Amino acid sequence: MTIIKSDIEIAREAKMKPIMEIGKKLGIPEKELVPYGHTKAKVSLDYIDSVAKKKDGKLILVTAISPTPAGEGKTTTTVGLGDGLNAIGRKAMIALREPSLGPCFGMKGGAAGGGYAQIVPMEDINLHFTGDFHAITAAHNLLTAMIDNHVYWGNELNIDSRRINWKRVMDMNDRALREIVCSLGGASNGFPREAGFDITVASEIMAILCLSTSLADLERRIGQITVAQTRDKKEVKARDLKAPGAMTVLLKDALMPNLVQTLENNPAFVHGGPFANIAHGCNSVMATKTALKLADFVVTEAGFGADLGAEKFFDIKCRKAGLEPAATVIVATVRALKMHGGVAKDDLKKENVEALKKGLANLGRHIENVKKFGVPIAVAINHFVSDTDAEVEAIKAFCKEHRVEAFKCTHWAEGSKGISALARHVAELADKDTAQFRPIYGEEMGLWDKVKTIAREIYRADDVVADKAVRDQFRAFEAQGYGKFPICMAKTQYSFSTDPNLKGAPLNHVVPIREIRLAAGAEFIVVVCGDIMTMPGLPKVPSAEMIGLDDKGQIAGLF
Repeated sequence: MTIIKSDIEIAREAKMKPIMEIGKKLGIPEKELVPYGHTKAKVSLDYIDSVAKKKDGKLILVTAISPTPAGEGKTTTTVGLGDGLNAIGRKAMIALREPSLGPCFGMKGGAAGGGYAQIVPMEDINLHFTGDFHAITAAHNLLTAMIDNHVYWGNELNIDSRRINWKRVMDMNDRALREIVCSLGGASNGFPREAGFDITVASEIMAILCLSTSLADLERRIGQITVAQTRDKKEVKARDLKAPGAMTVLLKDALMPNLVQTLENNPAFVHGGPFANIAHGCNSVMATKTALKLADFVVTEAGFGADLGAEKFFDIKCRKAGLEPAATVIVATVRALKMHGGVAKDDLKKENVEALKKGLANLGRHIENVKKFGVPIAVAINHFVSDTDAEVEAIKAFCKEHRVEAFKCTHWAEGSKGISALARHVAELADKDTAQFRPIYGEEMGLWDKVKTIAREIYRADDVVADKAVRDQFRAFEAQGYGKFPICMAKTQYSFSTDPNLKGAPLNHVVPIREIRLAAGAEFIVVVCGDIMTMPGLPKVPSAEMIGLDDKGQIAGLF
């Protein structure tokens, strides 16, 4: 009987190299690395500036079908593909987001890849890592404290406390903090008002850090954050409160990308972590652009399905950073496709080619959508032991009809060896230079029309609906000079629609907009659809119940 080891057991057995050796592999001098122990380091901003004029490598995006509880393994495939490219002799590195503690203790239990396609040190990356998220939390909450403090000491800016839109944040799932009343307890504690918490990864500071290109750009963007309105409805920005300097000080180390390694000792940047269902869902521009200077191929991922992460990667990150992706890999699993075809989770281990074929409509739509951005596509079939040959062949045949090659990938069980065929194909796609990347909407298009374009072209909705107050807010943002901003859609990740239970590839649905938010520092407009929450809650049985220390004092339960 084969014993299947857990992710954390595999990670703990890894023969990690000193991080300085990993840096040397990339040509980074030791003096330009700031070590956090023996296996983690930050790359200095001076070094990043020094390589800015070097030629770029090829950028590969890994995205996925619409996620289900059956799992897709996007991060695992990203790590595996990076290892696979190195194994076939191509100099490659990966660029990922940092995991959030909220999902780690909630549903996921960890987010550093899986099996023999992981980044390490796994426990550190999943928990406090280099403290970036703590710095973001502190900087965000410093601004909140300065707002309330300003009102308390006379309110020179004439802030309307009913129109303060800057919440507090914490890196934990805690539904009880979504809506709160603060400053209770008498005059010495300030003026009572309604407030609330978001999760740190939903903070605009997180988005700003991931889109900034330098400390100066970071401070500029922080200054642009709109935190409130005055009583005569004028914007109050972070710079009006003299907050950007101190906030930048808190973030100066967090801006430096983090260097770690895969199980196969290949280099990886892990930096930033905005959610893709409520933010733009990509790792930092600084990490990605630096990686492109250091490797011939950079494999990165964008959160959740291609309708969210990939769309935002193309329309926000690539547009803003001037990135030109060379190829895209869409990850699918037999299990998830059967679930999209109507199979219950308990029955996924049974062969069901007919349900799989029905669920392939979801993959087909993602393929059609990504093609609209002008980027070549390959499909990775992330293999589970319960998958049958008939099911895998059905996916390959379907992809061939869409003029896309699909590959059975066994990197979870075999590491780079199990993904070498996909790696060779992706390298060939990128080497051909056939990509003609283009965002799906123009910068000059009106904000409302940008939303309708995403809804119709990507979600295949019949229409977008919103109350008059929301429509008026679109016009107000345009009048204030924000009309050129891209759109960051906040909606459920589980469906093309705003109904998480509507699987497959739904048509004839409508996208209801609940509210819109200005992210003036991140330089995009957040459009909140359906019932999406910016502070998640824990599930009935959270992963936290399984995480603890074993009798050797080692962390157990991360997976």
